[in-house]
Amino acid sequence: MVDSAGSLGGTDVPELKEVKVGFIPLTDCASLVIASVMKFDEKYGIKIVLSKQPSWAAIRDKLVSGELHAAQILYGLVYGVHLGIGGLQKEMAVLMTINNNGQGISLANQLKDKGVTDGASLARLIKAESRVYTFAHTFPTGTHAMWLYYWLANYGINPISEIRTITVPPPQMVANARLGSMDGFCVGEPWNARGIYDKVSYSVASSQEVWPDHPEKVLGATAEFVMENPNTARALVMAMLDAAKYIDARTNRAKVAEIISSKSYVDAPVEVIEGRFLGNYEDGLGRKWQDPNYMKFFNDGKVCFPYISDGMWFLTQFRRWGLLKEDPDYLGIARQINQIELYRQAASRLNVAVPRDVMRSSTLMDGAVWDGTEPGKYAASFGIRA
Repeated sequence: MVDSAGSLGGTDVPELKEVKVGFIPLTDCASLVIASVMKFDEKYGIKIVLSKQPSWAAIRDKLVSGELHAAQILYGLVYGVHLGIGGLQKEMAVLMTINNNGQGISLANQLKDKGVTDGASLARLIKAESRVYTFAHTFPTGTHAMWLYYWLANYGINPISEIRTITVPPPQMVANARLGSMDGFCVGEPWNARGIYDKVSYSVASSQEVWPDHPEKVLGATAEFVMENPNTARALVMAMLDAAKYIDARTNRAKVAEIISSKSYVDAPVEVIEGRFLGNYEDGLGRKWQDPNYMKFFNDGKVCFPYISDGMWFLTQFRRWGLLKEDPDYLGIARQINQIELYRQAASRLNVAVPRDVMRSSTLMDGAVWDGTEPGKYAASFGIRA
């Protein structure tokens, strides 16, 4: 139960008082940081102990080992570990979605000199100049790999056979681009904006152009942690919901950008974070615009709900790109991982609206509609795949 001050009491007392939560220096770590800094966690009887990590591989390893209780984590990474893709297997859980939108695809400045300003001109260059083109993402089963692959394939470029891909941790992306070791990359903010700021890269797409209001980072944990500490997990979700609501108030965004810019968190100039955090985009080619689909954390609760169809979509892309050799039990796996009932309990106690349907319908950049029905057929429908 929750008392009049919002605190948990009675049988809902958290099993753990301190919760070790990992994060990567990215703008979308904001709700974890704010939940801690603004002490939303204390309302629910826990203390979030933030642990900054150098890479998604480190987040994965420390979650699996139990060194971290939970983490800001790539949606697809959770599913990949659950299925044992890449060798490390552990039953996993998605407690809530942290954010929608706010990632990007950038190209190194040397391609600008060749007239590449978008996907179509990149495709023409790749077909005209026969060499190895190298693109970076942040983790093989992660969201950035899937946005990059989907975007490239939309322009007729097979990301498996026509280019080379490498894995680079987000904070190292701009430095690697500066060294000239890659032609492009997909990463979360503020690192696309930082590439423009440092004059080493420019933007050709945002992830919300690939899929408007797409799922991005999630609050992830092992299934074992959730089973053994359900009250702690629920309290963590409640603190994160409070933080998400705070961040999505536009009047708070500049303050949040300043907080997360510190060396303890993202370690980037506040102006680099603030622009796209407020939806003020520029591409490094002279174009500026206000994007209504900028990074969202709450959006009346619609962001945070862990839709079953969102998790299933990543499975369809794993199948498309050969990470899965056969169709999995799409629905069964997503229902096992996404903690719908736990989320509903947390949301109801805070009077946060919960969608009636665990599925949602979305139209992606190529016009394909994804609604969670016939996932095997959807995965096989793409003309370009592994």
